[in-house]
Amino acid sequence: MEFNNWPLSNHKITTNLKLFNKVSTKFIKINFIFFNRHIIILNFTKLLDKALLIIMAKWHGFGRCKTRLSKDIGKSNSAKIQSVMTKHTISVAKFLQENKLLDISIAITGLGVGNCRKWSRELGIKKFNLQGKGCLGEKMKRQIIINKKFCARHKIKNIIFIGTDLPDLCHQDLLNTLKELQHNDLILGPSNDGGYWLIGLSEKIMLSHTYLPFINIKWGTENVLQNTIDNFASKKLKYKFLDKKIDIDTIIDIENRK
Repeated sequence: MEFNNWPLSNHKITTNLKLFNKVSTKFIKINFIFFNRHIIILNFTKLLDKALLIIMAKWHGFGRCKTRLSKDIGKSNSAKIQSVMTKHTISVAKFLQENKLLDISIAITGLGVGNCRKWSRELGIKKFNLQGKGCLGEKMKRQIIINKKFCARHKIKNIIFIGTDLPDLCHQDLLNTLKELQHNDLILGPSNDGGYWLIGLSEKIMLSHTYLPFINIKWGTENVLQNTIDNFASKKLKYKFLDKKIDIDTIIDIENRK
């Protein structure tokens, strides 16, 4: 996926953000076969438990998203970057949904119910919920509770949470998460800022809300990942790390994507 049409008039910004166009040939690493314009995943549909992917998305309103990034490139550019990354995330997720490996729910903040419904339709996502109030941990717990009946009805065992800050996200990342959830209780995708860009929760964790690993976390600090690990260290849970990625919050994050 290319990011070619961003309105970046400032020369310094334009130079830095050229790096953002390298959403990349990493896509080629995916284990797929192309046949008659359809992509067939190599028997993974039968081998992997279906998961619910919950995309934590923020409405890309002017001045209401990417506030740190907007200090360097402006509110309008930041909003458009957020919009592009959200659409990219959904595009990657839909690929696995079409191959019956995922169901998708989008959890939205920054809009009311009516506009959330309208936006989710524009994005091609049928299932949506409001994130609600509280810290990120409280919002994720709320989504688990809201989707409990849906998961039971559709025999979904695992839940994956992901944000919309990753221009380098590819199908293989989600496929790896699904594979690792067959043998682990918790999957974490570490990010450059000390947090994580993905968290995958197994049925074992889903059955008990008493020790969700992301509760009582000091969000927005460089210790988020470590705090999460400490939360389940005594619970004898098996966990696995995915590759570290850079999520985009500042101009430095963009520069570091070389």
